[in-house]
Amino acid sequence: MNKSMSAAPLRLGIAGLGTVGGGVVRLVSEQADLLAARCGRPIQVTAVSARDRSRDRGFDMSLFTWHDDAVALAASDEVDVLVELIGGEDGPARLAVETAIAQGKDVVTANKALIAHHGTALAAAAEAKGVALNYEAAVAGGIPIIKAMREGLAGNGFSRIYGILNGTCNYILTAMRDSGRDFSDVLDEAQALGYAEADPAFDVDGVDAAHKLAILTALTFGCPVNLDAVHIEGIRNVSAIDIEFATELGYRIKLLGIARLTDHGVEQRVHPCMVAEGSPIANVAGVFNAVVAEGNFVDRVVFEGRGAGEGPTASAVVGDLVDIARGIRLPAFSVPAGNLQALPSSPMERHVGPYFVRLSLLDQAGVIADISAILRDLNISIGSMIQRGRDPGEPVPVVLITHESEEAAMVKAMALIGALDAVVEEPKIIRIEAL
Repeated sequence: MNKSMSAAPLRLGIAGLGTVGGGVVRLVSEQADLLAARCGRPIQVTAVSARDRSRDRGFDMSLFTWHDDAVALAASDEVDVLVELIGGEDGPARLAVETAIAQGKDVVTANKALIAHHGTALAAAAEAKGVALNYEAAVAGGIPIIKAMREGLAGNGFSRIYGILNGTCNYILTAMRDSGRDFSDVLDEAQALGYAEADPAFDVDGVDAAHKLAILTALTFGCPVNLDAVHIEGIRNVSAIDIEFATELGYRIKLLGIARLTDHGVEQRVHPCMVAEGSPIANVAGVFNAVVAEGNFVDRVVFEGRGAGEGPTASAVVGDLVDIARGIRLPAFSVPAGNLQALPSSPMERHVGPYFVRLSLLDQAGVIADISAILRDLNISIGSMIQRGRDPGEPVPVVLITHESEEAAMVKAMALIGALDAVVEEPKIIRIEAL
């Protein structure tokens, strides 16, 4: 008999049978022999929990013990590992994970909101019980960035980690650039194609990316998860004309999550950025994600792949399960929870960098001089300016590219410029990132 088939199976309880949960059931079944060979023991789904028992999910539900309650599933004696795929920062997802840990069971989750809000406490509880808290699928879908940072790159100190962390936003910005259409039109298309939810706020307002960035920050810098420290902006205000100007200037606009060490502490921010067309991340298109880590020995490493979907996310979940089946249990955030070091947060107003500024001006004498005086008084230097022609009576679009400036000064300058009589729209700024 094959030794791997004679060893006791790793028994899974899956809470949540949506797209990802169904994908995990199928992957574990279809790849059963491969997984057993690689792990030295079988991996089997033994019990499940979901909201609707009667729904046809494309596989035989009678093979598994059904639980109406995810918490009861987590406490079941026939489950070794809770696979939490419910979602949400609190409610049954959190209760089920806490119950599993308290019962001495390993946990695998794809729940970025749960880890972003409660990851530090859950990691401490898991370590106290000697069980795993694995969450590869919570960040960047099928890209194994958690394993890479926690294991393969563990010999490095890091200065910065950044990336495209939301495929919905990347799809919208890519389609806007390719078609010249505005945000609302492309969002409608993304919803029709299933790339965006009926309520897209979680994605397009930057919240999803912020959850993932907060997790990556803790993992990268060995500090507690601090979602409250993340500056968050979405893509609703990015217009077709902004993308047109960006292309003319040799940039592409991406929603990025960026965490870096500064003289003032750890800076964490999610917002639209202009990145040079030749940078590694600029050509990551459509629904793909990418993460770039900068380490003191490895230099720069780039990871790219599908950030969501049944197959990639199920692949990440099962990767975590394989570690558990092999007996590998590591601290959730690279170092033991008790050794996580609280680091000061660098406030957004201390951020320094160049800026793209777009203004819509009435063609009045002296308005450019007034704008230049405001920028001069706030120590903001203009690197270049583009002024477009206009139809008679129409406002003139003007773009300024600044040299490195402090965020606080830029915010103040935009308020003063926006109050000028000749400025007909609220000034638009997009930060330019040297990546």
